[in-house]
Amino acid sequence: MNKFFLLSGSVLGLLGVAIGAFGAHALKAMLEASGRADTFETGVRYMFYHAIALVLVGILSKEFPGNTINWSGNTFLLGTLIFSGSLFLICFTGINVFGAVAPIGGTLLVIGWGLLFWSVLKG
Repeated sequence: MNKFFLLSGSVLGLLGVAIGAFGAHALKAMLEASGRADTFETGVRYMFYHAIALVLVGILSKEFPGNTINWSGNTFLLGTLIFSGSLFLICFTGINVFGAVAPIGGTLLVIGWGLLFWSVLKG
């Protein structure tokens, strides 16, 4: 399972750079005009944070094997897709109802950090 998290973290990191650069250059005027530049940057920032967290889970899963650390990685991945994805959807579509989905992703990210803590504590 650790390879899955290493690969997932690498892909999220790659996407974070690509999406961030795209936003800073090609979408800058549109994001500023819509007042969504901060929303976009938050989505990219959290994608990066959790790309690093997934790589960390991949590395630590050898030291602390078990289902808890795997659940941590899974919740990081799903939480990032939901949280950052909903923010990007708001930016690209202007449909603010996607903002109601972001807390679900945020909650999963918090749970992921708690599960990582628990994995190390019990390991």
